Amino acid sequence: MNILIVNTSDVHGGAAIAAFRLMNALLGEGEHVKMLVRDKQAVHASVIPAGSKLQNKFNFYLERGVIFLRNGFTKRHLFDISIANTGLSITDLPAFREADVIHLHWINQGMLSLDEIGRIIASGRKIVWTMHDMWPFTGICHHAAGCIRYERSCGDCPWLRTPSRNDLSHRLFVTKQVVYSRGRITFVACSNWLRELAAKSPLTTGHRVVSIPNPIDTAVYIPMDKSEARRRLNLPMDKKIVLFAAVKAADPRKGMDYLAEASRIMAQQHDDILFLIAGNDGEELGKRLSLPARSLGYVAPQDMPGVYNAADLFVTPSLQENLPNTLMEAMACGTPCVGFHTGGVPEMISHGTNGYVAAYRDADDLAEGILGILYGNNGRLFSSEARRKVVEEYSQEKIAQRYRQLYANE
Repeated sequence: MNILIVNTSDVHGGAAIAAFRLMNALLGEGEHVKMLVRDKQAVHASVIPAGSKLQNKFNFYLERGVIFLRNGFTKRHLFDISIANTGLSITDLPAFREADVIHLHWINQGMLSLDEIGRIIASGRKIVWTMHDMWPFTGICHHAAGCIRYERSCGDCPWLRTPSRNDLSHRLFVTKQVVYSRGRITFVACSNWLRELAAKSPLTTGHRVVSIPNPIDTAVYIPMDKSEARRRLNLPMDKKIVLFAAVKAADPRKGMDYLAEASRIMAQQHDDILFLIAGNDGEELGKRLSLPARSLGYVAPQDMPGVYNAADLFVTPSLQENLPNTLMEAMACGTPCVGFHTGGVPEMISHGTNGYVAAYRDADDLAEGILGILYGNNGRLFSSEARRKVVEEYSQEKIAQRYRQLYANE
């Protein structure tokens, strides 16, 4: 069976990392897999770049430009929506013609247009579409942020400057219905939470909707000696270290306000806690915390296992998540996690067993969960249970097997 994975990038962004890991997992199981991307960064023989740099830039700016114009010349929400009005033509490429299964992932920002998606669906090949956000089953938005109009046919879109019943979101929703009717799609959600949302959209009616989590290489993300991990990063041995990933942290959905408030509460009780921040926004975010913080800046993926192992706990205060790779990576390293009860987070963190699921938007409960793990007596148990869950449910081998069964049964 020849499988073609299609994603905008190979390693940039959570969806790309998940798709890249799946490709490697399937290759490890002996499948013939190629990955077609707009932006190739990894040196890998199975990853194929599509389009010229000039063409890709043109498609990207054309889509964003139309959104900018149609949304009243404002940059607000410029990347919260996608309209897929332009993209690459891939159906004539040898990799596409050779494929038995076309496995779409995150294909926005000028990778594929709706017209091309229609041609892919009508090609007669098996179509699998892994959803990393809500865009495949909404009119235009990647995250509905509580809006449920996609359960009908969108319209009155809160992401648009001048929403109306027949606005851009509704018109694109209707267009997607026509496009999706050209064949059968198996939609795959990375979490049960996303699967339940997708099943409520008319866009998935007549198609199959299932849930398969993202894979992780449990031979790379492994528990290590904590003291050695700290020594390599020049971190103190006598501090409780809380790790936080600062990626797009200025986005309110990342919940930084709640983490800042939680740190204020924690600082009133303990002074031996150090926040360790990985990501480009670390320096600025550290200033908002009431406890000492150290920024590592950008950390290369191959160095992250050491960072996870240096921490006593990983916290994600995000207000909207699907199935975060960072949580999975931390747990694979045996690092207990704390996060809000949102999206796929409670599917990964087993409350009171391998981490703590805080009440949604409750900074007090977030602080309580962090302190409970840092100063409780179940640290080793939490660590071993975190690792066990990832190995049993998210390992590359297990996820590859589930996708192989899915491909075979389509």
